[in-house]
Amino acid sequence: MTTPSRSRGRFAPTLRDLADAGWSLLTTTLGLGIAIWVVDDAATDGVLPVLLVGVVVAGGDVLLRPILRPLAVAAGAAGALLAGVAAQILIVWAAIWTVPRVIVDGWLPMVGVLVVATLVMAAGRWLVGAHDSAYVLGDVLRRSRARARRAARDDDAGRGLLIIQIDGLSQHVLHLAIEAGLAPTMARWLRDGTHRLVPWWASVPSTTPASQAALLHGDSEQIPAFRWWDKELGRLVVTNRPADAALVERRLSDGKGLLAHGGVAVATVFSGDAPTGLLVMSQAGAGRGLGPGPSYLRFFASPFVFSRALTLCAAEMIKELYQAHRQRVRNVEPRVRRRPSYVLLRGVTNVLLRSLNVSLAAEHLLRRAPVVYVGMVDYDEIAHHAGPTRPEAMRALEGLDGVVNLLEQVAARADRDYSVVVLSDHGQSMGPTFRQVEGHDLVDVVRSLMETDEAVQATDDEDWGPLNTLLTNVLRRDPDKKPVVFGPGRASSRQSRAPAPPPDRELPEVAVVASGNLAMIWFPRLPGRVPLEEILTRWPNLVAGLASRRAVGVVVVQTSDRGPIAIGGDGVRVLRDGRVEGTDPLLQHGPRAAPDLMRAAARPSAGDLILVSAVGDDGQVHSFEEQVGSHGGLGGRQNEAVLLYPAELTLDEDQLETVSGRPMLIGAEAVHRQLLTWMRDLGLRP
Repeated sequence: MTTPSRSRGRFAPTLRDLADAGWSLLTTTLGLGIAIWVVDDAATDGVLPVLLVGVVVAGGDVLLRPILRPLAVAAGAAGALLAGVAAQILIVWAAIWTVPRVIVDGWLPMVGVLVVATLVMAAGRWLVGAHDSAYVLGDVLRRSRARARRAARDDDAGRGLLIIQIDGLSQHVLHLAIEAGLAPTMARWLRDGTHRLVPWWASVPSTTPASQAALLHGDSEQIPAFRWWDKELGRLVVTNRPADAALVERRLSDGKGLLAHGGVAVATVFSGDAPTGLLVMSQAGAGRGLGPGPSYLRFFASPFVFSRALTLCAAEMIKELYQAHRQRVRNVEPRVRRRPSYVLLRGVTNVLLRSLNVSLAAEHLLRRAPVVYVGMVDYDEIAHHAGPTRPEAMRALEGLDGVVNLLEQVAARADRDYSVVVLSDHGQSMGPTFRQVEGHDLVDVVRSLMETDEAVQATDDEDWGPLNTLLTNVLRRDPDKKPVVFGPGRASSRQSRAPAPPPDRELPEVAVVASGNLAMIWFPRLPGRVPLEEILTRWPNLVAGLASRRAVGVVVVQTSDRGPIAIGGDGVRVLRDGRVEGTDPLLQHGPRAAPDLMRAAARPSAGDLILVSAVGDDGQVHSFEEQVGSHGGLGGRQNEAVLLYPAELTLDEDQLETVSGRPMLIGAEAVHRQLLTWMRDLGLRP
């Protein structure tokens, strides 16, 4: 979609602008008034002084920003956070100190006034139906008008592309949301004919790191799963750990990624070779921090913006406790335990990071970045714990539709003519977990079949990926203290210097690693890919014991002379030539099971054994982790990702393949090539 037309160079205030300003002043005054009334050691004797405090707060924000910007440049994102929070308190304190007949005695009451005012203002936005992140919009649009007035331009900077990634969204769920009225922005696009919606096939491993590596860098071969055992390094690699994300990006980047020519990456695992990266995990792991500090200043320093996000974050946590309790009371099945750590995580991802991502993306749209790629993870996080079509997940998707609407409005005010693409990296499928079906974890089953107590099991830390990025920067962890394969710089310009793997005696006998309903097993003491023949000699019960489990659908293993084969409880399929003995174990795994598993088995770091869960007739799968909604393998809706693109652009028919009678792009690499084609069509790529 080309963003709505707008005049450039002259911006006169409209009635809506005046109404927005009036409502903002009213909510600020009301919030401060109630806060002064509620907080001890705070007092006033009328409405007019409080109104003047609101005016002074707005003016103080404008005056203090130029002073904070050099500090943010020097200290980065962490400095912007600390300086911004201090500035908020200072501005409110200065306003109350300046205006007569308003008294707040001490710093603690001052913080109390700020918090209570924030609560009241957030409630005011909620009462008028404003979106959680909508308070960002007023500030952004005011700046866009001011910037246009200063520039006094009548021309624009040409075309631009905004790519919004909604993590975990399948086409099926998006259709449900549109029918339920929960995605009015995207429904409007389709109804008005400005956009087209098509699915694309998220190949195995259907995980965020693999899909995003292909979307941003055009290559995912180095990523066999969400987490894996690297035999060269002699350890686990987990892609939501910043140091490991940096390691992987050095392996796959050629310097010509999707965002290489002036693009901006916001809240992604990999950078796409963007010159500007904000909340990019791989850059944090490489010691480059979270991006330029001034980009964060608007969010952290604006009075009531960051504090309002924190307040809504707490409200989201309370909502999570209620919704989890409701699932238990109603005995909703399948369901998983929603741990206390997830309560905090949901508040952070669904409110704080969402609002920060919107602010960062909006900032760079107004700075006329040619391409902005922003990732939104909150639907995926909730869907893992509640289920992809459960009410709380659908409400999160409703909030993300509001984000799309907000960024659409910001793009419409920018000095570029932005086209907006919405895509996902994979879908999600629902079902009871492996433990719920079998009564044991996969690692316990493997230990029993191998008759060993030596095993490494990957921890379930996918949820904390966004926070890992933040914490790595805040703690200033030295990436060289982590095991890495490449030194600083790109793989294309540096020689690898892989550390020697640990001696065999220090390696576990087996590593069992889960990535949703995909699991992989490695034998770290044995070099290379271990063939079936050797596995049968060493552990004769292992492969058959796994394949016969109710929750396991197929086990893929390399053979010495027939290539990889897929083994089920009642049959075997040779992936290379399609020969089947007994019952085809891939019948329930979809039309692309054979080529997907063939490609997965060929990845350099793929497991010695690859497991995909059983798939029910209703499309339910069994996660090898404790997730009621999962992805990573095959089955259900997890492989049907979304591509919502402007109708003025066309799909390259040469890139399409037919799946179940529908032509679609196959694999994130194909989507990457399509995005590059569109960028060339828009004049954004040489």
